[in-house]
Amino acid sequence: MLKFQKFVDLSLPLNSTTPIYPGDPEPNFSVATTLENDGYNLFNVNIGSQSGSHVDAPYHFNNEGRTVDDVPLSQCFGTGLVIDVTHKQSNEAIEISDIEPYASKISEVEIVLFRTDWDKHIGKDIFFEHPYLSADGAQYLIDMGIKTAAIDTINLDKTGGTEFPVHTLFAAEKGLIAENLCNFKAIDFENPIISVLPLNLTGCDGSPVRAVAIQCTNS
Repeated sequence: MLKFQKFVDLSLPLNSTTPIYPGDPEPNFSVATTLENDGYNLFNVNIGSQSGSHVDAPYHFNNEGRTVDDVPLSQCFGTGLVIDVTHKQSNEAIEISDIEPYASKISEVEIVLFRTDWDKHIGKDIFFEHPYLSADGAQYLIDMGIKTAAIDTINLDKTGGTEFPVHTLFAAEKGLIAENLCNFKAIDFENPIISVLPLNLTGCDGSPVRAVAIQCTNS
């Protein structure tokens, strides 16, 4: 029998102060009804398709790519591998050489997570000057059969540029990207099960997610 031992929340709280990619819609929450006046509590929730912790479907960078409602759920749930790149500094690329030591394990998982611990900089300008995956690193993962990559920064590409090579590469291969996640340091166990299941948003480029890492054993 499968036994669940630990759940780790990898999602940022989603509210009006949640960091968003520059230029994206700002999250807005307001009271629609109250228990006292209407008999029940209800909120208006206005967010972008990539507010908070989220996934990017191929359509985000490819007009012919899958929208988030067409992404196979198998790409959003599976065994994960955390690659520790906490030594990376501001605007420093994650290269193939950072990934190669994990090569033997990459072939055994479905989802790769890059741990930068950059979520500790939320609220500071440096948060947007994060480490990012190089195009060569992205191609290396794709060649290794990885279709889903996640990171605890606001962008898997470099933020502030006009080109998004990692997104473009993954979109071309029907891949999925999860961004603006957090708390990777709490994944202190081997072989985590990772869930980044999106909302079933018709025709959209992405979706907020409640990302989790799960420790489980057979007993």
